[in-house]
Amino acid sequence: MSRFKLDPFVIALALTVLAALVWPVPGVTDGPLHADKAASYGVAFIFILYGLSLAPDQLWKSVGRWRVHLVVQCATFVLFPVVVLAAHPLLLRVMPPEMVTGFFFLAALPSTVSSSVAMTSLARGNVPVAIFNASISSLIGVFITPLLMAWYMHATGGQLDLEGVIIKLVLLVMLPVGIGQMLRPVAASFIARHKRAARIADRAVILMIVYNSFCDSVAGGVWSRHDTSLIIEMVVGVVALFFVVYGLLSVICRIIGFNYGDRIAVLFCGSKKSLATGLPMASVIFGAQAELSLIIAPVMLFHFIQLVLVSFIASHNVGRLERAEAQARAQAAEDGPLPEPRHATK
Repeated sequence: MSRFKLDPFVIALALTVLAALVWPVPGVTDGPLHADKAASYGVAFIFILYGLSLAPDQLWKSVGRWRVHLVVQCATFVLFPVVVLAAHPLLLRVMPPEMVTGFFFLAALPSTVSSSVAMTSLARGNVPVAIFNASISSLIGVFITPLLMAWYMHATGGQLDLEGVIIKLVLLVMLPVGIGQMLRPVAASFIARHKRAARIADRAVILMIVYNSFCDSVAGGVWSRHDTSLIIEMVVGVVALFFVVYGLLSVICRIIGFNYGDRIAVLFCGSKKSLATGLPMASVIFGAQAELSLIIAPVMLFHFIQLVLVSFIASHNVGRLERAEAQARAQAAEDGPLPEPRHATK
């Protein structure tokens, strides 16, 4: 239990939603706080920080493990969408279309970086593999996520200006990442010394996006049209999505025969989604609309669920490894030292 701690950011997310429900007027689009403008400009800032923190030398340490990388990326951008599409008819029966869109948006997102690497390290998995896949996933997602969403919107009768979205993502995501990489030789050490301040600023932008979207939805009466059963249905859907993907990945790893370290990296990277990337991309892809909070709600909830479940799984794996090591040491002590080899005499 000492390893299991509630992320303060999760608490901040809950308080931000509560603030929007209680007092939405300051945070609405074009409201007194201009939260929409702060969120828009903040998206570029988030990805400049990401470019500054992305170390290319770390990526090359495991570039040759192509089978592992292929499984993780297919899980992130293929397995997740397929699972959601399989459940799509059921989701539409119990949820509003905007929230179902949110589930597919969740499925189309890249994997998260920091928590995937941290949990892989905690469970003694292959950390270089986790770093490679989590980082590459974020870069691939800039193009794959809007393409998947454009296909989904077209298939469900909606519309998405794919060209305009990709241009915005290039300007607000790829260009800032590139600027961050160019500044890395002169600013990386500064960011490393002030990592806590950079993390706070990064999360403040995400909270502003959440506050603005929920304020708009509350002011527009979006949530008042639904009762608490919608929250329960969303929780069930998110938990089921995690366990289905995690279970299928476990089977795939067993069939391929990955070793323990690679299997942990695959499970922890392939079953997670990035809130830090998802919310800024949602504001770019879907724009300012009252229903945006319904779209991002599954992403926010999945962030909490994945932290809780993966933390528990990682701690359980560490405990099992420590018990196995203790038993091995006890068995070695009980058997005693090996006898000295007897040398033949002439």
